[in-house]
Amino acid sequence: MELEKIVPAMGLIAVLILVLPSFINSNSKKKLFFKNLSIWAIIIFAVMIFLTLINK
Repeated sequence: MELEKIVPAMGLIAVLILVLPSFINSNSKKKLFFKNLSIWAIIIFAVMIFLTLINK
């Protein structure tokens, strides 16, 4: 893997480690947690598709 891919991946993992505990604490109810998690999954999926289409 190239350094240009490793450094941003490490940054994203660091942000995830910092944000995840607060995200879990604020979504203590299962229904609310899965609702928020699904919203974030849809956002990430849409961004990835958008970036894939732009890079082609």
